[in-house]
Amino acid sequence: MEVIHKIGRRKSAVARVYISKGKGKILINDKELKSYFKTGTLQYKVNQPLVLTENEGSFDIKANVHGGGSTGQAEAVRLAISRAMCELNEENRSILKPEGLLTRDPRMVERKKFGQKKARKKFQFSKR
Repeated sequence: MEVIHKIGRRKSAVARVYISKGKGKILINDKELKSYFKTGTLQYKVNQPLVLTENEGSFDIKANVHGGGSTGQAEAVRLAISRAMCELNEENRSILKPEGLLTRDPRMVERKKFGQKKARKKFQFSKR
């Protein structure tokens, strides 16, 4: 098996994931998973596609992530890993799709409009 390359996005975070056969080592920006994503929730999000497809200790994952915050980055990595699992075995699609792991979350930050303070907040109105 050669290296599989997939991309995942969430808000303004972009993750490039490279998956190869191995012993289950996960490196994100050349750091271990536990040192890059400190909270258990974010670690769970990254591992979720591997746990559901029962491939926890069988692949080495190297990910490059930039942009966004920690949650957006974790979910971008999760999407990229899910896409790679589908490329490995088409049967994984029926496992991951109902969990919503193959859906790209389209919600982005709304742009600031001119003449306003923020995207929706207006400047204070004075009647008199």
